Amino acid sequence: MVRANAPTNKIKVYRRRSCLFCKEKSEPDFKETEALKKFITERGKIVGRAKTGVCAGHQRKLASSIKRARILSLLPFVPRI
Repeated sequence: MVRANAPTNKIKVYRRRSCLFCKEKSEPDFKETEALKKFITERGKIVGRAKTGVCAGHQRKLASSIKRARILSLLPFVPRI
C-alpha cells in the first residue's frame, strides 16, 4: 500500500551561475558593506555558495570579509528587532 504523502526521490538541480566576483574581476572587500549585505540573510547569517553562485575561493574570501566587517562594527552580528 502506497501512502499519499510518500516522499519522492527527486534530486534538486541547481542552475550553474557564474561568480559575481570573477565576472567583475574584483575581490570581496570588508569596506564595501552594501555589497556584503547581499550575501547575508535578514537573520545575519552568511548565505552559502549554492544560493549565491559564488565560486569556492571567493566564498572563503567573502566569509572572512564579512567577519572582518563585523569585528570592525561595519556590519552587525545580530540584526535589530
